[in-house]
Amino acid sequence: MDRIEERTVLVTGASAGIGRACARRFAASGAGLVLWARRLDRLEELADELRSAQGAEVRVAEVDVRDREAVGRQASRLAEEGVVPDILVNNAGLASGLDPIQAGDPEDWDRMIDTNVKGLLNVSRAFLPRMIEAGRGHVINLGSTAGHQVYPRGNVYNASKFAVKALTEGMNVDLSGTPVRVSSVDPGFVHTEFSKVRFHGNEERAEAVYDGFHPLTAEDVADTIHYVASAPDHVNVFQVILLPAAQRNVYVLDRRES
Repeated sequence: MDRIEERTVLVTGASAGIGRACARRFAASGAGLVLWARRLDRLEELADELRSAQGAEVRVAEVDVRDREAVGRQASRLAEEGVVPDILVNNAGLASGLDPIQAGDPEDWDRMIDTNVKGLLNVSRAFLPRMIEAGRGHVINLGSTAGHQVYPRGNVYNASKFAVKALTEGMNVDLSGTPVRVSSVDPGFVHTEFSKVRFHGNEERAEAVYDGFHPLTAEDVADTIHYVASAPDHVNVFQVILLPAAQRNVYVLDRRES
């Protein structure tokens, strides 16, 4: 039997990209799903697809992970229904802007820190006590190669992903003696809406990021997250760094591929 079958998986930022791909991958393994994102219409469309194609049990909620009170309300609502996630995928995150620090927009900074760091904390804090009480749980944080090496103009985004790396390590230490595992999956270039968001909707600039090489797909990352989640209970895949073959670190990228 698939180790994921009949488990409950909560995915944040599930309306697009890696989050949406995770929802599809876990549904294919027979998991029940709780999908959170800011765009409820997209979530409802995805839920209808998964119910029809996979017969999946899917709950959706419009949740901005930056809103601690909203996160708490939705977590409490799930608890009242007897739902405690077996697997929490902290996927919600973004990059906003690509400016040197001296010219950076503080609104971009707040958006990244509030989503990538505080959002992860808000959701984890809401569910970890319940996971501990239930005697089970696996948190999988979506990190980045940007949390291992800084790059020009990455500054605050880099800092937010270094924070995710540190939080993954810190959460593991704090949860010692409990059955709750914490992992991170840290991809390099992935072709999603990420660059479009970073460049504030400039599609031409966003697409140029992926010119000349074959980046990872959202499905590649979802497959890796599913692999990490499928490990036996006594195994914790602590960290996975996932790169397209054309990328060897944040600086070394072969753009000669077609």
